[in-house]
Amino acid sequence: MKVVILAGGRGSRLSEETTVRPKPLVEIGDKPILWHIMSIYAHYGFADFIVCAGYKSYQIKEYFANLVLHHSDITVDLGKNTIQYHHSTRPDWKVTVVDTGLDTMTGGRLKRIRPFLTEGEPFLMTYGDGVADVDVAAEVAFHRAHGRKATMCAIAPPGRFGTVELEGEKVAAFVEKPTANRQRINGGFFVLETSVLDLVDGDRTHFEGWPLERLVAEGELAAFRHDGFWQPMDTLRERDHLEELWRTGRAPWKLWA
Repeated sequence: MKVVILAGGRGSRLSEETTVRPKPLVEIGDKPILWHIMSIYAHYGFADFIVCAGYKSYQIKEYFANLVLHHSDITVDLGKNTIQYHHSTRPDWKVTVVDTGLDTMTGGRLKRIRPFLTEGEPFLMTYGDGVADVDVAAEVAFHRAHGRKATMCAIAPPGRFGTVELEGEKVAAFVEKPTANRQRINGGFFVLETSVLDLVDGDRTHFEGWPLERLVAEGELAAFRHDGFWQPMDTLRERDHLEELWRTGRAPWKLWA
């Protein structure tokens, strides 16, 4: 199954980083968040990727074109015009990067990459700015079992602010990131049949709008519940939070060895 990653937005809420590079290339540790997302899927054996690029798409193309360079030590023989790679840790991935337009909406980006999909075969889809410890293999099995056109990972988002638990006038405990009220939201990490793309009119279609609403109305959108870790990277604060988790060895989304 192919994995489609939406990576074309401007990332304006993270402008401290995205003025110079596209949001999916903003680094957690010393790797772009896009690499982290792809590593989650590759852990479950899904390593054929289609990246829907847009804003500064050439940087995403250059990153993958030079991935071996990024993940290796090198010896450059200028006289012979050769490069020798050492200690290469390149992943065994196939990556197709498609420029889906600067102002194309999410549904339009999916429509544009349809020629790269296999008709009649489901594909995986997510956003290029969030990580989770989702069991992707279990979600795919769930999708195949229920027989609907689409499966969405439904998550209970963490609370924005920490809370305190009280016992009378005494503080009993601090809760750093409480889950608000168990109401669930779209956490990305979809499994979709190619027929879902028939619901997209064109570049101006938001996938999260009419297409998903139509699937709900037809009873064709199933919810795969995920109660584990999930974190988008929309702001500098969230980027710093992910960076701290990675730096201290507490990154829940690091499922690979």
